[in-house]
Parts: sequence; C-alpha cells; structure tokens
Amino acid sequence: MDLILWRHAEAEDDFELGGDLARRLTGKGEKQAARMAAWLDRQLPDGARIYASPAVRTEQTVVTLGRKYRLKDELAPHGTPDQLLQLVQWPDAKGATLVVGHQPALGRVIAQLLGLSETECAVRKGALWWLRRRERDGVPQTVVVTVQTPELL
Repeated sequence: MDLILWRHAEAEDDFELGGDLARRLTGKGEKQAARMAAWLDRQLPDGARIYASPAVRTEQTVVTLGRKYRLKDELAPHGTPDQLLQLVQWPDAKGATLVVGHQPALGRVIAQLLGLSETECAVRKGALWWLRRRERDGVPQTVVVTVQTPELL
C-alpha cells in the first residue's frame, strides 16, 4: 500500500471569519498547491483513492489536482492518527491513497509509521510525504518513497 500525505498549502491566519474550517489559502498557498498538484498528477497512479479534510483550505488544495476526491470528517483538524489510518485501511488496502490534511495529525502518522522516537514529525505547509508498506523477508516495513515541498519543484 502507498500512503501519500499532503499537508494543505499556506492558509490565512484569520480565525475570525467563520472559524478554523473556513480559512482559505493565501495567494502563495494557491501557487504552492498548483505546483505540488502538477507534480503529483504525473506520479499518482490512476485509481488512487483521494480523501481530504472538510476544511476550506484542504479542499482548495486538493481541487488543484483535478481528480475526484471525498471529504472526510475524520481528517478535520481535530482528527487523530488512528482515525486517519482506519479510514485509509493501513496497511491492508491495495494501491495508493492520498490524504490531504493538517498538522499535527499528518506528522503524528508519519512518526508512528516510521517508528520515530518523537511523537510528531514536522510537515511543511504544502509538502507531501509518500510512504509505502512492503514486506521483506517476512518483515513488514514502511519505506519513505519521497518527501516533496512545493518550493523545490
């Protein structure tokens, strides 16, 4: 199974207008999302499942990909790593699943799957982590396929 974790691009800091879920991407965030989506569209297999948080900024991020996606409450800013992993059926699902979500949940999932001693891994706004579950000599492993930031694409 491939699990691709994409943090929403840069968003406004204004929590006043509609609360956290209503925050929109900044102009810079729109460019970050478009840049990452162009790269990801070339890499992402056909038939990949795509899920996003119901927050406006995550939907604005995922829509740049131009593929069908589903909004899932489990991926909202208050979501937990366990909810995310259950939603994507890690590690048993076949194929690739893309999740567009938030910190700290994405960073906690990465830390958990890679067995890091820290409880959270930093994920930059607009960045993507591509993880793969495989088995070698009967031992399950989580492999980092790539880590991308929009600034380096």
